[in-house]
Amino acid sequence: MYNILTLNKISPVGLNTLTDKYTYSDNCENPDGILLRSFKMHDMELPESLLAVARCGAGVNNIPLDKCSKKGIVVFNTPGANANAVKELVLASLFLASRDIIGGSIWAQSLTENVAPAVEKGKSKFVGPEISGKTLGVIGLGAIGVLVANAAVDLGMKVIGYDPFLSVKGAVTLKSAVSYTANLDDIFANSDYITIHVPLNPSTRGMIGSENLAKCKDGVRILNLARGELADNAAIKEAIASGKVAKYLTDFPSDELIGAENVIPLPHLGASTPEAEDNCAVMAASEMMDYIENGNITNSVNFPACSIADNGKDRICVINKNIPASIAAIAGAVADKGINIDNMVNANKGDYAYTLLTLDGKADEATANAIRSIPGVIKVRIINK
Repeated sequence: MYNILTLNKISPVGLNTLTDKYTYSDNCENPDGILLRSFKMHDMELPESLLAVARCGAGVNNIPLDKCSKKGIVVFNTPGANANAVKELVLASLFLASRDIIGGSIWAQSLTENVAPAVEKGKSKFVGPEISGKTLGVIGLGAIGVLVANAAVDLGMKVIGYDPFLSVKGAVTLKSAVSYTANLDDIFANSDYITIHVPLNPSTRGMIGSENLAKCKDGVRILNLARGELADNAAIKEAIASGKVAKYLTDFPSDELIGAENVIPLPHLGASTPEAEDNCAVMAASEMMDYIENGNITNSVNFPACSIADNGKDRICVINKNIPASIAAIAGAVADKGINIDNMVNANKGDYAYTLLTLDGKADEATANAIRSIPGVIKVRIINK
């Protein structure tokens, strides 16, 4: 029986994915896995029993990745599971940033008498441009960015996409009408609207800042439904004051943006649909179960993808530092115990590596201990089939 700790309210559809081998609660001790959404884990003590953390969503800024990696805890996310929900909000945001729908609605609700003539007299204050025929720059062509780019084409927009890490799947699914550029400056120089869909890391933090904003057309409209820190809020406000930016819509309100002119804050609604919550929870639970029961890694942010189809044979999972001769040492330790290796896969990601072996013999603690004695090995786990 495996114990799963839930740190947030998790979709029942996702929890129902867990088989009868699992129990879950929000206060279980010695958990094998953690399912969470936005709970901040940085100050949390990580139990020795913990094998995996699965985030029901794409961003993992609330999870201490370095600490998890050093303890051999695999962290999963669910890329693409909420993509349609975010895409739909981006499309809505294009219209909100173009035509003053929110301001017009608030004004209309303030009218108390002679409403019809007042509306006809005052509606010109809320005029805004159509998006058809305008150019949308999409920064990041992952699951969300591709959906946004394709939908914008269908709405009659000219679309330029940028992503230095464009996947084969992304390239294949991108509509031919989308222009691809390898130069980020092309996005800033040519777009009437810019939407950003990249992860937050040291290279992307503050990328919508003074330097890049200066390259934009006057009156550009910027949408940020990815991460608040991708934009420099002070630079955004300066660009609005100068007329460089006409509207800034963000799904990540902050103290300095609330009440700012021409800023449209949304309360982090990107993935807030029941469908997205269900999809993310199902995907997170499935990834965690496959790792716990089979040692397979899919969509981990701190360890490499690595898997072997279930063949009914015992398995050994090894997490180690990515140093030379580790694979030979692991294989040698198994051979020294007189066990034949049926199959073995190895991959690395940054400073860490993962090896998954299936055996023709029986895996036991003596074999596991022999592997644990190898320099650089962090965690060894036996899965008896």
